[in-house]
Amino acid sequence: MPPPRGPSPSKLRGHANGQRPTQRDALHSGGRGGYRFLEGAPGRQLLRRVEDASLLVEACGSSDVETVLLYAENLTAGFFDLSSGEAGGILQKLRNYRVRLAVVCLPGSVRFSSRFGELVAEEKRGNDFRLFESDHPARDWLSR
Repeated sequence: MPPPRGPSPSKLRGHANGQRPTQRDALHSGGRGGYRFLEGAPGRQLLRRVEDASLLVEACGSSDVETVLLYAENLTAGFFDLSSGEAGGILQKLRNYRVRLAVVCLPGSVRFSSRFGELVAEEKRGNDFRLFESDHPARDWLSR
């Protein structure tokens, strides 16, 4: 039997085996102004591999939401290094399923590759992905 590939969508939401969510939960429901979204737990890695983006899509479908708020530490180790291909793979998977993503990245907390800024600038042309320095503007963007 192959080893588990990551947490199941129910475990991402903290409802495995009917258990109540705990502070170890990776995702929880959030909202602002009547809009709902899933939010990653600050300080916890959620996506270990590009393929784990499918778990976000499944969790969104199960929760009937189309938006996700994550923190830099929720993402794969290579997400901010454009040469790794991880950001592109994750963003494409979410885009394919019309899941919008806001990422909170505190100033100085992450080192961006030299080309990552180009990705951020390109993504501003659309409405699928944004990078924010704090959670308040990220929540506002997700509620639009």
